[in-house]
Amino acid sequence: QVQLVESGGGLVQPGGSLRLSCAASGIILSIDVMGWYRQAPGKERELVATITRGGRTNYGDSVKGRFTISGENAKNTVYLQMSSLKAEDTAVYYCIIRPVLANTYWGQGTQVTVSS
Repeated sequence: QVQLVESGGGLVQPGGSLRLSCAASGIILSIDVMGWYRQAPGKERELVATITRGGRTNYGDSVKGRFTISGENAKNTVYLQMSSLKAEDTAVYYCIIRPVLANTYWGQGTQVTVSS
């Protein structure tokens, strides 16, 4: 019923920037947390960043100071601004939205490749 669609992924050179977007096609009445995870080849999925209903943000240590998460709860939309990208940031990035009284929704993922 609810589908999350990510966009903005692609190929970028080291040191470059990229902005990811994620929007829910369905209606989510009350959002608890929105965020992003990523998974690189051969590695486990890891937390990138989250933002709560009240605007509190949390970042994984590897992206702290380089990435910025933001959201628009009324639009069921979350963004990830990525700067100073490194080869180690190469991964499939997954959007998540956790409603207050429902299980977490996951997007299909968007590929981000950082390479020269």
